[in-house]
Amino acid sequence: GVSGGLDSTATLLFLILSFRMHGMPINNIYAFSLPCFGTTGHTKGNAITLCKLLGCSIEEIDIKNAVTQHFKDIAQDERTEDVTFENAQARERTQVLMDKANQKKAIVIGSSDLSEIALGFSTFNGDHMSMYNILSSIPKTVLKHCIEYAISMPEMFLQDMQKEKQFKDVLISILETPISPELLRPQNEKIAQKTEDILGSYELQDF
Repeated sequence: GVSGGLDSTATLLFLILSFRMHGMPINNIYAFSLPCFGTTGHTKGNAITLCKLLGCSIEEIDIKNAVTQHFKDIAQDERTEDVTFENAQARERTQVLMDKANQKKAIVIGSSDLSEIALGFSTFNGDHMSMYNILSSIPKTVLKHCIEYAISMPEMFLQDMQKEKQFKDVLISILETPISPELLRPQNEKIAQKTEDILGSYELQDF
């Protein structure tokens, strides 16, 4: 699942590096954009652009209708942006990813990092679940440095070096994007929910 955020970007880059090291075809990495109520065009655009530049398979599955139907089933007012509103989106994403993995005889690679795990800042039965989690020992502040490393070493990730500038630009844009689960509706197409406004600075949390 690619969101255009820090964690899923780092996960994708690690997978690209691993596949290249082992001589495996990059299009066997199946990336999914799963937009819903809180998704901004900025983050979705960055996620899809990055996947295309890297050469992995990318598919968009809009989950709004599925989540809206779920709200009707459980008598949840869609206008009430509470914890149910947030977590239903995260859990639907996990269901889609795991079912797509089963279809493709693949595994879901998790993107939850050490900072989220240590603080418990993830949706139970949602984004904290996967079939294999490669970021569980890496704090969020270190992930930023990993992405900075990718910017400095594009030849390790790209098959077509003519795409170098676009690759660097999209990673810089991702680094500059506020950290957010993007589960509340945007305000004027801008992220309304900023994790560090809730938890405090990740530099302090990780320290």
